[in-house]
Amino acid sequence: MASMKRVPLIAGNWKMNLDHLQAIATVQKLAWTLKDAKHGFGAEGAEVAVFPPFTDLRSVQTLISADKLDLVFGGQDLSEHDSGAYTGEISGAFLAALECTYVLVGHSERRQYHGETDEILGRKVAAALKHGLVPVLCVGETAEDLEAHGPSAVPVAQLTAALAGITGTPNLVIAYEPVWAIGSGQAATPEQAEQVAAKLREALADLLGAEVAEATRILYGGSVKSGNIAAFMREPNVDGALVGGASLDVAEFASISRFQKHVGT
Repeated sequence: MASMKRVPLIAGNWKMNLDHLQAIATVQKLAWTLKDAKHGFGAEGAEVAVFPPFTDLRSVQTLISADKLDLVFGGQDLSEHDSGAYTGEISGAFLAALECTYVLVGHSERRQYHGETDEILGRKVAAALKHGLVPVLCVGETAEDLEAHGPSAVPVAQLTAALAGITGTPNLVIAYEPVWAIGSGQAATPEQAEQVAAKLREALADLLGAEVAEATRILYGGSVKSGNIAAFMREPNVDGALVGGASLDVAEFASISRFQKHVGT
């Protein structure tokens, strides 16, 4: 199972779904579903995070703060710039002001549809850290990459390039999301996820030292569901999940989060 030193993280990426009213209803239902779990819900189990669209963030922040809900949240992206003439972009300072804990950086859809390179993502990681946000750096390979380069080569290269300018002991999360598994219904096997996660941790140790590598949570993302989360969480280097479509189904996402909590207990 995941290291006891690393609190497991179950992160729900809503992508471009749910307006602010739907977000309020979803967060309320999720919080109560988790709270009503048989064994309760608290800091001793998995940390549960949601990543709503930008237009939902203020509503989600207000709800979580006012009701003291045991959830955290983050942005789906951020700008490498703090402010200025960058129409449509969101500064890390804005996310920090809304009490975001996390921010996704380099999701495969940003790489594919918006042409984000590892160099750009490196600057975004730096911007997130500058503003006290925890970047969730996403790495992963296509089916073509896998065939051409084998497992782990592309994710490790992406991580190495994106973190090349980072120093010290940053608070990071790495999400391995094989592009060939996302939305396909066919997840990687737990053994495949573990193989890549172990290589990513080795790369972190080379870049930032053993202490950072040991502390950094590595998530698996790609067709995660309640029926397969336990198998992933038994792997020593898999510390949680980045959940896409299933995070929009409150019962399913809560089941993923609750089931994880009791793995190995």
